[in-house]
Amino acid sequence: MFREVAFFQSLFKSNRWIWIFAVLFHFGMLLVLLRHLRYFTQPVWWWVDLIQPIGVYASFAMLAGLGGLLLRRIVVPRIRYISSPSDYLMLALFLGIVISGMGMKFLMPVDILAVKQFFLGLMRFQINELPAQPGILIHLALVATLMIIFPISKLLHAPGVFFAPSRTQVDNAREFRHLSAWAKQLPPLPEGIPEPEEGK
Repeated sequence: MFREVAFFQSLFKSNRWIWIFAVLFHFGMLLVLLRHLRYFTQPVWWWVDLIQPIGVYASFAMLAGLGGLLLRRIVVPRIRYISSPSDYLMLALFLGIVISGMGMKFLMPVDILAVKQFFLGLMRFQINELPAQPGILIHLALVATLMIIFPISKLLHAPGVFFAPSRTQVDNAREFRHLSAWAKQLPPLPEGIPEPEEGK
């Protein structure tokens, strides 16, 4: 399970190109999210302060990964055939979040102290003023949209991998027959039907 979650082992075995794009996107997103902890902590934890410059460049990796995954859905005929509009919309939503975030860093800077004050206030049930700049408003609107649709979208594969039977159960159905407690209490089979052997 650790190898699957941390290194996408099954994806690495099946398709190396998709694995590269997936790693760029997921690990880039992890660093970007960790970098954003500075808006919710006071004082900022030392390791969050340490990854600030790394998190900035991780956004480029995240953008490259998303671009590759989107290109795959457009170019590969088999993947294009099974892709639904929601698949494209998810990628477009993530691209919008990344591009708007990078825009605030490199093109239209935002008062990050005011942004931090706003979020620290929310954590204490206080409503402080949020900078009314287009970049931050677009970015937060897209993030809020993502949070709303997350529980009802394919993005739920993130926690779902921990509950997937193919990952969490022993694959020995052909060797051993599982018999639940309630099934053991059933009356015996009618005559002429052989009982299964113990452990099968």
